[in-house]
Amino acid sequence: MDFLPHQTAAALLGLFGGLILGLAGRLAHFCTLGALESAVYGHDQTRLRMWGIVLGVSIAGVYLLAASGRIDLSLTIYHQLKWNPLTSIIGGAIFGYGMALAGNCGYSALTRFGGGDLRAMVMIVVMAVFGFITLNGPLSRLRLQLFPEEPAEELNSIAHDLAAILPLNPLLIAMAIATGFFLWGISHEGLRRDPARIFWAMAVGGAIVSAFWGTSYLHYVSFGETFVQGHTFVAPLGRTLVYLMTSSAGGLEFSVGSVIGVMAGAFIGSWIRQDFQWEACEDPRELGRQVTGAALMGIGGIVAMGCTIGQGVSGFATLAWSAPVTLISIAAGALLGLRHLIEGFEPQE
Repeated sequence: MDFLPHQTAAALLGLFGGLILGLAGRLAHFCTLGALESAVYGHDQTRLRMWGIVLGVSIAGVYLLAASGRIDLSLTIYHQLKWNPLTSIIGGAIFGYGMALAGNCGYSALTRFGGGDLRAMVMIVVMAVFGFITLNGPLSRLRLQLFPEEPAEELNSIAHDLAAILPLNPLLIAMAIATGFFLWGISHEGLRRDPARIFWAMAVGGAIVSAFWGTSYLHYVSFGETFVQGHTFVAPLGRTLVYLMTSSAGGLEFSVGSVIGVMAGAFIGSWIRQDFQWEACEDPRELGRQVTGAALMGIGGIVAMGCTIGQGVSGFATLAWSAPVTLISIAAGALLGLRHLIEGFEPQE
């Protein structure tokens, strides 16, 4: 770290974690929408239970490091702003519905593009553009009028709020929550019979922890030049797109390395599985649906301040109140979208 610019070191850290996430997406099929579809329509919770292991490992790791002073939760975006439940509910539902229309989220689109899916590339670009339109562009003023942003006066932490009620240390509460998630995940027989998926779920949790730990260290040694960040895939898509075109939008940083890392990890994973294949969309109606879904994900992800990975894993690792509400809203929006696509809205006879 002494001989690298801090932003470059942050980008390499993001690249490392992104590689793990990309490999997990291709080798273990770690995917939010896929997990929901398998659980609801395929009656198989194996992929869904992977989330229990991911959350268990990431929550335990983040809070152990926070208790030792190596991570300052107040410096993460999930605890810097006062939580507005409407942003999580509305933004999450819009994102989830868009995810169902598009067929995957931003993270999964990156893993699919790494495997040769050109439709995913279109979705990545559209999601990046609409994310920036909502973050800094024409929709930003409307967003801030509807959902004003105020600095947080204290941590928006489930563990710390419960600790104020119960005579327990926040770390103990966090470890109890982490243990509960882990046991929920590992209790599924189908997942226990699949050690590869258990390994990759733990690896994803470790990648989330490494992001917060590494960027916290860089924030300290750079005297605040770099930010404490976790993996998320809405605004970073736009930052990466602008950086690759102009070398601006914050320059080479953690989020850019993370996005590139996921694509690279997915490409390596597809090479290992020998399933890399160029794919394109032959149905204009399908492409239109996917583009519409990507636009909704870009808008909803910015409103909710995160996506399935950003809020659903990174935010959840910090036990921010926004994380479970956003994740539930994303799931509800996705299930509504899937019902629309699979069953339609007409009453079933």
